[in-house]
Amino acid sequence: MNAQLVLTVLHPIGPAALDPPYRPRPLGAVSAELGFPSPAEDFEDGAIDLNELLVRNEPATFFYRASGWSMLLAGICDGDFLAVDRSVRPVDGDVVLAVWDGNAPACKLLRLFADHIELHSANPEHPPIVFAGGAEVEVFAVVAVARQIKRERAGHVRSR
Repeated sequence: MNAQLVLTVLHPIGPAALDPPYRPRPLGAVSAELGFPSPAEDFEDGAIDLNELLVRNEPATFFYRASGWSMLLAGICDGDFLAVDRSVRPVDGDVVLAVWDGNAPACKLLRLFADHIELHSANPEHPPIVFAGGAEVEVFAVVAVARQIKRERAGHVRSR
């Protein structure tokens, strides 16, 4: 294993709620293109419950909060919420929660080889963590990422 470890550490939040209350929220469409207004601006696509979107298997789903920036190029930022489904079998290339040798859970990209496994950061400056065959590493599939937008002070206007 490499001496220098740069991790996005995961902090457990808890399991998914069994039979959570159904709380649909309006679902609309928005364009991210400049200069082209969406023809659907004034219409909603229905409603969605985030539990239905993020949780596929309630008893096997747990939530974690990411801490660190080593997975930024995979779209995972410091403070993001990750849904981990322990019933999904991770495959090569998946974003996973990994635990080994008593370390805190880490978020990495899983790379499987015939004789070993590697955990990669989504940052080329950080070397992979390489485990020899037979090493005990638990990996669980990350199935969803959710992010809260952090706002600057309310009412603050920037000056140029």
